[in-house]
Amino acid sequence: MNAAEIMTELQAMGNPGIKKILMNHGVKEPLFGVKVEQLKTIQKKVKTDYQLAKDLYATGNADAMYLAGLIADDAKMTEADLLDWVKAAISNNISEYTVPWVAAGNKLGYELAMKWIGSPEEHIAAAGWSTLSNWVALKPDSELDLMAMKALLKRIEENIHSAQNRVRYAMNCFIIAAGAYITPLTDEAIATANRIGAVTVNVEGTACKVPFAVDYIKKIEARGSLGKKKKMVKC
Repeated sequence: MNAAEIMTELQAMGNPGIKKILMNHGVKEPLFGVKVEQLKTIQKKVKTDYQLAKDLYATGNADAMYLAGLIADDAKMTEADLLDWVKAAISNNISEYTVPWVAAGNKLGYELAMKWIGSPEEHIAAAGWSTLSNWVALKPDSELDLMAMKALLKRIEENIHSAQNRVRYAMNCFIIAAGAYITPLTDEAIATANRIGAVTVNVEGTACKVPFAVDYIKKIEARGSLGKKKKMVKC
């Protein structure tokens, strides 16, 4: 399948109701409104394809961009590719899921994420924090700089309440990820979350809620999953 054929298929799958829901959750035009499970039917046929993923992402269509992340060959992505992708990730689902998934699967993921979190552009900074969350979920603790991770928690504590809207959300998710996946930092993450208190994020009238990091980490602990790394983050 090529990009043109897939775009025709995506258009046929589009649903006005799904499109409205996606747009309410920060997905920007253009898009057809395709369910993720439908995107995965195409993913199963294509599997992994570096060039096709780039071609689909370049369409600027949010459905195609999400699919691009599912089929991307993360390891083959160049720094230029990842920079192009993060700049174009204006939809929340692309900046907080698609790009971070692919970046976290690339050897440059951590380096780029550390640059992105300092960006004045909300979607790029959010992508950086989300990439870091995926990074700690995937990498064994032996491959993580624990002092750097601890410093990131401190950075969040000092800046979260003044950060941009979606950046606040992504920072809160990183606290959860650090507490859940890096057991030497679980107590530190909980203490940080307690000092921060409630994190307010404008969810644009949707039913989405911002999880209180302490409660979320405690739930993970209760089911015996602290420190259990993921084999993959794409979903």
